[in-house]
Amino acid sequence: MPRRVIRTDKAPPPGGAYSQAVVAGNLVFTAGMVGVDPVSKKLPESVGEQTRQTLRNLRAALREAGTDLQNVVSVSAFLSDINDFDAYNSAYREFFVNDPPPRTTVQATLARGYKVEISLVAILP
Repeated sequence: MPRRVIRTDKAPPPGGAYSQAVVAGNLVFTAGMVGVDPVSKKLPESVGEQTRQTLRNLRAALREAGTDLQNVVSVSAFLSDINDFDAYNSAYREFFVNDPPPRTTVQATLARGYKVEISLVAILP
C-alpha cells in the first residue's frame, strides 16, 4: 500500500526527521504536534492555549490530507504535568464537543517548555 506524506505551512514544520502526517489507505496518522503558532512561531504560556493551538495545527494537517477532526478515531496526548489535566481537557472539549474519539492522556517529559503534545489517527471520508 503506498503512503502519501502530508505537508502544510498552516502547522509548524517538523522539528526533526519526521513528517507532519502520512496517509496510508484510508487512514491519516499525524505526528505528535505542539502548540507553536505556525505564523508567529510563538508558544502560548497556558496549557489551555497550547492545547487549542495544538488542535488547530492538527486540524490543518488533517485538512491538507482531506479529512477533519470529526473523522478522528484515536487520540494520544501527553502532558508535562498531569495536574494540568482539567485545563487541557476543557480546551480539548471545545474541539470535540459530541461523541469524542477514544483518547489516552499521560504525563511525559516534553522538550522546550511544551506543556501538551497530541497525535491523532483519522479516517478519510
